Amino acid sequence: MKNKTKYVTIPSQTILPERDASRDPVLECVNLGITLGGIKAVEDFNLTIGRTEIAGLIGPNGAGKTTVFNLLTKVYQPTTGTILLNGRDTHGMNTMQVNKAGIARTFQNIRLFKNLSVADNVKAAMNNDMRYGLMSAILRLPNYKREEIAAHRRALKLLSIFDMQDMADVRAGSLPYGAQRRLEIVRALATNPSLLLLDEPAAGMNPSETAELMDSIRKVHEMFQIAIILIEHDMSLVMNICEGICVLNFGHIIAKGTPDEIQNNPAVIEAYLGRKKEA
Repeated sequence: MKNKTKYVTIPSQTILPERDASRDPVLECVNLGITLGGIKAVEDFNLTIGRTEIAGLIGPNGAGKTTVFNLLTKVYQPTTGTILLNGRDTHGMNTMQVNKAGIARTFQNIRLFKNLSVADNVKAAMNNDMRYGLMSAILRLPNYKREEIAAHRRALKLLSIFDMQDMADVRAGSLPYGAQRRLEIVRALATNPSLLLLDEPAAGMNPSETAELMDSIRKVHEMFQIAIILIEHDMSLVMNICEGICVLNFGHIIAKGTPDEIQNNPAVIEAYLGRKKEA
């Protein structure tokens, strides 16, 4: 069932979901851009995301979508523009610092610690919360043991969102493909993000797995009340789960709007299907 979220214009002339209009946005990108190899990969990218918004970032292959995610997470440093996360300028931050500030992501290509257990993959993302020192870990002091027990319990609780708690001791690399995708999302959630970036979460999934993923994303959104931006080529998933959609082409935003508005936008249709030849 498609989202029918009501959008409103706030005093800064930004459009946000009505439920988020009274609070500062979780993310504001202002004139964001980057030049790679002399080519403007992304230019004049302006986007505002409400604190509990589910947004889609779509466009043809090579449009610059993953580049935007890399800018937000500081894999790349912007050439121009500003990124505000929870009202804080992320200029000068590195990837680890921006993660601590509230952004977590998954990747197109799965990046798990495949030789570690499922639970250990999740616990590896909890380093920001660990309060024991190196010596405590080496000597297995009581403080270390308490922290490890608490981390394991939290890992199981997070895994239960995807009904994966019984897989806690399984080697991550032996999981089916869809389960590895879900584990990546659980690991991202373990960092306590206020903004979750999902880069093609349904890639390689069959229709049944995609439907299950859609339900899981909705469940995560409902439980954690966080903002989610997803890059996805499965238009059925995008149109059914996203409240607002931003369309990129050749590094430029060509359209923003609700799913219904995007589906009927001539510029979007042309970007995906090409211009019709004159008769």
